[in-house]
Amino acid sequence: MKSKLIYLFLLIAIVVATQSCKKDEPCSGACPTGFICENDVCVVDPNFDPCAGVTCGANQECVNGTCEDIAFGVEVLSGIISANKTLSADKIYELASKVYVASGVTLTIEAGTVIKGREGLGSLATALVITKGAKINAQGTAAKPIIFTSVLDDIKPGQIAGTNLDEKKTGLWGGLVVLGNAPISATNGDTETQIEGIPADVLFGKYGGTDAADNSGVLKYVSIRHAGALIGDGNELNGLTLGGVGTGTVVDHIEVVANLDDGIEIFGGTVNVSNVVIAFQGDDALDIDQNYAGTIDNFYIIHGGADTDEALELDGPENTTYKDGKYTIKNGTAIAVDQTATSAADIKSKAQGTIENVSFKGYSTGKFLAIKASFVSATDCTEKSDSYINAKGGKLIFKNLQVVTPNASDALRVYTDTDRAACLDAVKTEYETLVDGLYSSNGGTAVATATNGANKIEFQNWTWTSAKNKLQ
Repeated sequence: MKSKLIYLFLLIAIVVATQSCKKDEPCSGACPTGFICENDVCVVDPNFDPCAGVTCGANQECVNGTCEDIAFGVEVLSGIISANKTLSADKIYELASKVYVASGVTLTIEAGTVIKGREGLGSLATALVITKGAKINAQGTAAKPIIFTSVLDDIKPGQIAGTNLDEKKTGLWGGLVVLGNAPISATNGDTETQIEGIPADVLFGKYGGTDAADNSGVLKYVSIRHAGALIGDGNELNGLTLGGVGTGTVVDHIEVVANLDDGIEIFGGTVNVSNVVIAFQGDDALDIDQNYAGTIDNFYIIHGGADTDEALELDGPENTTYKDGKYTIKNGTAIAVDQTATSAADIKSKAQGTIENVSFKGYSTGKFLAIKASFVSATDCTEKSDSYINAKGGKLIFKNLQVVTPNASDALRVYTDTDRAACLDAVKTEYETLVDGLYSSNGGTAVATATNGANKIEFQNWTWTSAKNKLQ
């Protein structure tokens, strides 16, 4: 209607201008804006752009010189995507169910696209699942990140953050799951198993294989918010789940905010993950299982609240194959905003790899890096294979760690099952001496202010965490 009115006004102006020009009164230079004089008559200037120099706000566009709100269409996604598909930034997409991208199919998501998951628990929880053999091509940019969030979020394309949901709003939809053919070491199935959060009878939930270089696509500048819907008792979806994902996959510049369960959980595989910010997750920020053998480089974690757990939860192989791979976790910052409810790291279940150039801040005494020691039973103190054994054998390495605390001896500790505490007490001096040596001999220090860790510049401007001033 507004456009028609403007056009009507232009026609009236033409008539007025035409009538004002007489034969002996050339109209050159006397025509209204948007008109030119031809043969002593004011006519519309074909080169005139009424939107030139007009600056509109977010989610607006210029129409005949006037800023109008953009009306974004909504496309609903559900079920199986069985042919190549592109999600464009000029729409908002809603996940109405678990959406599975089938093997051999590529889902492309344009920079700046917003995908919103509907509410639902259990079998009705919504999620996007990239199955084994499928690919996702989600290449956002710092100016136009790709955002996964809830339908309750009032964010629109072109915005970095909405206005109505904060970090306490968790579990409003499911999450993003990527599954591949890279090696895993799982308790059930060993080299192939079912991802958590997907019912066992759904074949699309399988992951794991023999291809370390498997390619599941690209995730760049992707933000995942308010996810982690409850599937069952003690079973929630993670913000981003990577199961058996290989090195051919690119995972770079990822944000997970306000997830009910883990921020990012990696089940085996070899994929490298870089430039990650995880904020206000309900359980662990980074959870590693089934002998993940890739590198996580430049990560920033901020967490707190009654439900949160570790910044890092690290496990190793769970079965008899693919036992030799080791992870590298480096250049990270972990900050607790509630030191009574959070801990820095739980390193357990045969964890093996290197943690280096990481700083921890805000954790109370005894809640820094905990290394698991195992014994046969409460009466048999024979050591069993575990992360502490790997530390003694050189498979678990700490380098250049900084803990913001006045006491370096608080940095690392050894723990065991409650009923086997006597076993640990019997060799406490040996354990504590070794752990302190592993820490201090490799550059670990207690500091007043951390000087190593993540490069926060990588998370500026494009993340919810930055937009809400949560980066410390």
